[in-house]
Amino acid sequence: MEIRSDFFGKSLLTLMEYTPDEIAYFIDWAIELKRLKRAGIHNYYLKDKNIAMIFEKTSTRTRCATSVACLDEGGHAEFLGKDAIQLGKKESVKDTARVLGRMYDGILYRGYEQKSVEMLAEYSGVPVVNGLTDDFHPTQVLADLMTAKECFGKIRGLKMAYVGDGRNNMANSLLLGCVRMGMDFAIGAPKNLFPTENIIKKANEMKDNVSIVLTEDPYEAVKDADIIYTDVWVSMGEENQPGIKERIESLTKYQVNKKLMEATGKDSVFFHCLPASHENGTHYMEVTEDVFESQNSLVFEEAENRMHTIKAMLTLLIGGGRK
Repeated sequence: MEIRSDFFGKSLLTLMEYTPDEIAYFIDWAIELKRLKRAGIHNYYLKDKNIAMIFEKTSTRTRCATSVACLDEGGHAEFLGKDAIQLGKKESVKDTARVLGRMYDGILYRGYEQKSVEMLAEYSGVPVVNGLTDDFHPTQVLADLMTAKECFGKIRGLKMAYVGDGRNNMANSLLLGCVRMGMDFAIGAPKNLFPTENIIKKANEMKDNVSIVLTEDPYEAVKDADIIYTDVWVSMGEENQPGIKERIESLTKYQVNKKLMEATGKDSVFFHCLPASHENGTHYMEVTEDVFESQNSLVFEEAENRMHTIKAMLTLLIGGGRK
């Protein structure tokens, strides 16, 4: 596969700053890097590169994926937890960006405010990757799209149905990312948990011969879906907010269970970005154990693909696609 160098020096903040062809290349390059890793081949595209990992929010997949991706390709990843630096506390995000940009070749940020990752990109002078904010989770969406292509051999023409909390960062990013890549997309959620009007407007502006369905009926949402996707009903940082109990109760009919999976009318697969609530045996879970552990569940393929897609981003944006 030919390695492109035209991504070098760019940032990835929402994924929407890239064309469908460029996103497709990210995915194909990730699939190629996965093949090379399994063959024991490492070309060290990040040789002598240092990457700062700023984590205001805890993580399993994002942190491990980034660390292994850097190591595999000869780079060094420095973990900077929320108590390790003064980001936004004693030191502004702007000043932190200018300091880190003089010491590191790139930054991956996982935190709360989208404006923080945007300021890091604006003032650091080095590529910045959004590892998650309250608004968007582009690295996860790339892994999901990669998993879909591996499973179905294509992306365009598929249908994904997202059921549950339809206004969180995953619902936002999946709606925009899937529509941009030619997938039909449906959200089944309570009306008060639909995406914002701004997100819906952006999705409608981008769509090209694809359908977007927003419905309060989970069974209508999943009809003809190739992929059913869900996420936790309480996102990180929301645990103590008012109204959480009422939100969970309103979402119980959106649980992904065997009946909902069968309602697609297809041999559909199940996606989840993890961590998931599925083991305590109550109805206060977004997915049942039998679906989560079924042969149609691809959640751990998605988790592995976080590493390959983050590696693809880092090698292109920071490594420049050069050995």
